[in-house]
Amino acid sequence: MEISVVTPKALLADKGYDSDRFRGSSMMHGMLPIIPPEANRKAPEHPDYRRYRDCKRVERMLNKLKQSRRIATRYDKTALSFESFLNLASARLWIKSYVNRASLISPDFQSGAFALTTP
Repeated sequence: MEISVVTPKALLADKGYDSDRFRGSSMMHGMLPIIPPEANRKAPEHPDYRRYRDCKRVERMLNKLKQSRRIATRYDKTALSFESFLNLASARLWIKSYVNRASLISPDFQSGAFALTTP
């Protein structure tokens, strides 16, 4: 399995990487730095918070995946078996969230429509 190399367009980082030197270096490499400013910065540069929120969603997903001991410690010897189990764990999380959302929808049998119910 060959992974294609893509040049990144943006650099997502936490407040710990908020320095003029780091921002300048990423700009020289053609990446837009999306880093929230530290509280003590005199002239704060505000990032695209929508992209930064997506970064946090990815981090939370990876943390959920690492709750599985097999992924956190990489028990698998080959990359193929590790990626396969990663796919299974991701599907398990997706199904769990899908089932929870689907349980909020109850069918209205008389009209044939579906209604959103609150637990």
